[in-house]
Amino acid sequence: MSKPLAIVFGGSRGIGAACVRALTDDGFSAAFTYVSSADAAHALAASLAPNVARAYQADVGDPESIAKVFKAASEDFGSGPGLVVANAGINTLPGPMAQFPATDFRRLVEINIVGAFNILSEAARQVIDGGSIIALTTSLVRHAAPGLGPYSATKAAVESMVRSMAKELAGRRIRVNAVAPGPVDTDLFRFGKNDEAKARSAAMSPFNRIGTPDEIAAVVRFLASNQSSWIHGQIIQPNGGLV
Repeated sequence: MSKPLAIVFGGSRGIGAACVRALTDDGFSAAFTYVSSADAAHALAASLAPNVARAYQADVGDPESIAKVFKAASEDFGSGPGLVVANAGINTLPGPMAQFPATDFRRLVEINIVGAFNILSEAARQVIDGGSIIALTTSLVRHAAPGLGPYSATKAAVESMVRSMAKELAGRRIRVNAVAPGPVDTDLFRFGKNDEAKARSAAMSPFNRIGTPDEIAAVVRFLASNQSSWIHGQIIQPNGGLV
């Protein structure tokens, strides 16, 4: 029996792109979104097996844009989504609370909280019974780091939504979980960091390195599979021992 459709929001690069590759390797069809990197998104779709993946432009801050992706993907692939991955998010330059720009915090809130709400609320309506919803957050919700309080706070809000949704959707057998990585080698991680900052991040793990997108995608792949049928309402932390 073929697996249902997966929709990955924020799937054109980094962890999202790794999730698209992992899920299609596991037999899913994948619809995934991008904001502005159309060339990279369509190149990713073209690199996979024919007709297995398709890219859609979306503004996660606009609930109508999110609804259009669900509608178009369901029509294009001929089925409702059995899996939604809420990966879309941004970061800004880190800084202490005393100097953190209010405009940067508002940008974080609009994408990381409001955007996640738009994705998760539509997913709660659209995912088929027995499906799965997975949100990407961060281990920094539990491991305080100077300069990253505003970013971590937005991801903590997502985790609160995930835990509530897990209770709300259990009657439809929809599993809801979050994956909270430690530092991972992506454009988002490298933004605003010099070599010294990257080395400090690597030292947060006893393995003295940062993770890879494929390592995070492997956890998403597991949570999307029947092997994780008894995992629900959890925050999984693939972070190389950052405790």
